[in-house]
Amino acid sequence: QVSLVESGGGSVQTGGSLRLSCTASEEAFKNYTMGWYRQAPGKEREVVAAISSRGATYSTDSVKGRFTISRDHAKNTVYLQMNSLKPEDTAVYYCAADPKTLLGTIATGKYTYWGRGTQVTVSS
Repeated sequence: QVSLVESGGGSVQTGGSLRLSCTASEEAFKNYTMGWYRQAPGKEREVVAAISSRGATYSTDSVKGRFTISRDHAKNTVYLQMNSLKPEDTAVYYCAADPKTLLGTIATGKYTYWGRGTQVTVSS
């Protein structure tokens, strides 16, 4: 069964760093666009960053310069390095995967596969 498993969440203070990981169960994900979304309490889920199979990236304006998405095909894993964390980054972070191109996922906002999420809490 296809699955995405996130790890690396936790609690940090403002200005701290965390690295999230998402490991896919199948090698086929090497050809997929991978994305990170987040959902804060009472808010809609929003895209944070995404990366194509070839390494092209996208990130939302609020995290540019602070968050970096990357992937390791050998490990079927995508990472989200989060630096200079702020309280407003507090959310459940979800990993997602889709066979569409990076532009396709940006245009539609839709992914086929989702992880269960990992909590990130940033305290002031």
